[in-house]
Amino acid sequence: MTRCLTAAAILLGLAMTGGAAQAKGCIKGALIGGLAGHAAHHTFAGAAAGCAIGHHYANKKDKSQDQDRQAPAR
Repeated sequence: MTRCLTAAAILLGLAMTGGAAQAKGCIKGALIGGLAGHAAHHTFAGAAAGCAIGHHYANKKDKSQDQDRQAPAR
């Protein structure tokens, strides 16, 4: 239980830092991955993987939105 609380405190601290704009998708992914990893007794590995996947999907979404904006109107 203390591991879960420690992970939550670390994630909360990361969420409150000023660099959150560069970590778009990471916090949400880390929370979901941490919960899923906790069920499999790998909380920190799940949080790390969730952060990486969440960041990847946020970048993918931003890239597709940028392409939609640059597409010429017919």
